[in-house]
Amino acid sequence: MGLFRRTKNNSKPLLRQIIDLIPPFILKQSIDKYKSDKYCSRYKTYDHLVSQMFGQLNKCLTLEDISTGIGVSETYIRDLGLQQSPARSTMGDGNKKRNWQVFEHLYHRLIAHYQRVLVAKHQGRIIEEIKHKVVCINDSTTISLCLNLFNWAKFRTAKGGIKIHTGWDDTLMLPTVINITPAALHDSKGFKQRIYEAGTIIVEDRGYYDFQLMKDRSAADNHFVTRMKDNAVFEIIKHREQPDDKEEHIICDQEIQFTGTQAVNTGINSYAFRKVVVYDEQKGRTIELITNNFEWSADTVSELYKRRWQIETFFKTLKQNLQVKTFTGTSENAVKAQIYIALICYLLLELLRRNTCKESHAFSNFTEKIRICLSHYLSLDYVCNRIFQGAKTITLKPPDLFSPQNNSLSSNNNSLKLLFH
Repeated sequence: MGLFRRTKNNSKPLLRQIIDLIPPFILKQSIDKYKSDKYCSRYKTYDHLVSQMFGQLNKCLTLEDISTGIGVSETYIRDLGLQQSPARSTMGDGNKKRNWQVFEHLYHRLIAHYQRVLVAKHQGRIIEEIKHKVVCINDSTTISLCLNLFNWAKFRTAKGGIKIHTGWDDTLMLPTVINITPAALHDSKGFKQRIYEAGTIIVEDRGYYDFQLMKDRSAADNHFVTRMKDNAVFEIIKHREQPDDKEEHIICDQEIQFTGTQAVNTGINSYAFRKVVVYDEQKGRTIELITNNFEWSADTVSELYKRRWQIETFFKTLKQNLQVKTFTGTSENAVKAQIYIALICYLLLELLRRNTCKESHAFSNFTEKIRICLSHYLSLDYVCNRIFQGAKTITLKPPDLFSPQNNSLSSNNNSLKLLFH
């Protein structure tokens, strides 16, 4: 099966080397927890994972594509650790029946297993004032679905969809909280856990603006930064002094109290909050931020809110590079399983990109390189560090196709003549 000589290669295809980054004991823990191999004689959890990871990394649109790609040769099937290539009907049954939570559990176990390695290779800029603090950025993304096929995911009258509610860990630079719901569910109700450990910093957009939640988080010593609603009713308690070297984009920094009817009903009118107004140069507008922390500088509050671009970039990257918009099954179980396997692929690719690559690569460029080499028997180190964009010159001169000594061209022509006569 190898397309190259084995001098710089591994005895396993690249896909198998990526799958081997999943420790067997972790996979077994997930399988045992959900008994996902019970009554399965052929298409087991490992087979399911391999076939769906192949589909994710190869951008396969159908189960037929996956079956054909894996079944390219017996050698390839064996080297992927499979007994046989999966049939379309078998994969369809697995999508319907195998509990999607086995892949959810596997994803979270992998994050816990590789946490130290991922944190050590953190590639973001650290905000010194909140160094070593846990920063959770909450947001959601909507994926449209055909209501006729995905009738469980009602969104609007003639439209279906799902929401992926995501909690992004700023230190890991990975999603650690995922909740998949029908798209009709409001963002503020998308997370089961809304109160965190004391000292946690939560960054959210205006969709999560809620007085009762602000009150509960303040009582639990959670610090939050969120965008203020335009119709908020409040009074200014005092204007906070700005340092002489303050950033130009900070317009004002105030202490306020909410005075509206809803604020009175929730009892939050007795709480003081901090309002920081920031000028967004890119969009030419001002942004009003609200926080319950009075110790940070206004620039730190502004920088925390800017960190939301990380989760927005993640959603864009996930949709562009992995299969989370086109699904190979229509049941709720199939959709959730496919999304979690896409997240497992994302995690493993990030692990390679941060730790194996000696030079910095954009995630999309790195993923494309992996995709091109997926079925080759090249080592991970070679793919990550010795394959580059641009033309390559060979050291040996290629044979002249039109030389009299080269009979391959004439042989091919003779074969074609025989074929058409």
